[in-house]
Amino acid sequence: MQYIEPHGHMVSRVTDDYERMAIAGCEAICEPAFWAGFDRASAQGFYDYFRQITEYEPKRAARFGIRHYCWLCINPKEAEDMQLAEEVMDLIPQFLDRPGVLGIGEIGLNKNSRNELRIFEKHVQIAQDHGQLILVHTPHLEDKLKGTRLIVDALKNFSGIDPSRVIIDHVEEHTIDHVLDQGFWAGITLYPESKATPARAIDMFESRQGERIWMNSACDWGVSDPLAVPKTMQSMRLRGWSDEMVRKVAWENPATFMRQSGKFPL
Repeated sequence: MQYIEPHGHMVSRVTDDYERMAIAGCEAICEPAFWAGFDRASAQGFYDYFRQITEYEPKRAARFGIRHYCWLCINPKEAEDMQLAEEVMDLIPQFLDRPGVLGIGEIGLNKNSRNELRIFEKHVQIAQDHGQLILVHTPHLEDKLKGTRLIVDALKNFSGIDPSRVIIDHVEEHTIDHVLDQGFWAGITLYPESKATPARAIDMFESRQGERIWMNSACDWGVSDPLAVPKTMQSMRLRGWSDEMVRKVAWENPATFMRQSGKFPL
């Protein structure tokens, strides 16, 4: 069955991963801007990175019949350097008109610091000014609930931000209701060692009947699985889900959200 990988950091993956994903049924990959595995020293490094995910990665994906899209930002891991963050954000508008750019992301919080929150709000302002979709990273388990509440409160302070055009990713059992009840979309990340297992993800889907939720592998530099989405689709079938319901979560939901960008034709 065809599926969409709505959150994968393919610059950190080998080309064989594209081939494996294509064989498994992946039609499109969406790559949020993220940490490079180390802190970058200058805005020029981000400029080159933005070129990589808007110019080079689409060509690498196309070799296997996969469409590649991306999101732009300076990630919260590097947001403590306010000067660097300001310089990087000044670069973003010149890339927003590129055909594969879906919006601003993945912005958010890492340690819930004041600087991270300030940079998060500045990114939201860019999204509001340019009419962009937003993809949000929530912090890890020990700070996830606090960080999610800070993010939701900050977003609600922007009168021009429509919650239906924002997806808050990496939700878990203790944060998913707060996100969906406020009108936002929610992303569930499937990780072998952290975040959600397939069984936990399916439980969350069932509790909300697949409402405004997508699932993703967020495959990156760490321990992660680029085939986590099709593996979870198989677990859904074994649990008795119909093909129609599997397709809703693996295809229709991410496609519905990203079509709002005007650049996602699937």
